[in-house]
Amino acid sequence: MLLSKAWKLYESDKRIEGFSPHTLKTYRLQSKLLIQFFNDVNIESLTTDHLKGYLAKSSEHLKPSSLAHRIRFIKSIFRWSHDLRMAILS
Repeated sequence: MLLSKAWKLYESDKRIEGFSPHTLKTYRLQSKLLIQFFNDVNIESLTTDHLKGYLAKSSEHLKPSSLAHRIRFIKSIFRWSHDLRMAILS
């Protein structure tokens, strides 16, 4: 699944779960930055090393609190993607 499609499905699920509009807005920005960095690749093709490289590059210009927010978003969307794949397989 392309990152852009994953984002749209993730956002829809999180809206249903009651995420605040502010959280969704900030996560939307994080998704745009992630897609811009990696292009619109298949989410399953990204490895931990890819994400660590992205975060290392991000840490060069972000405050620790902003980097922590980026990490939370990445953990959340990749956990969601993993759970979605597990649900499809079962």
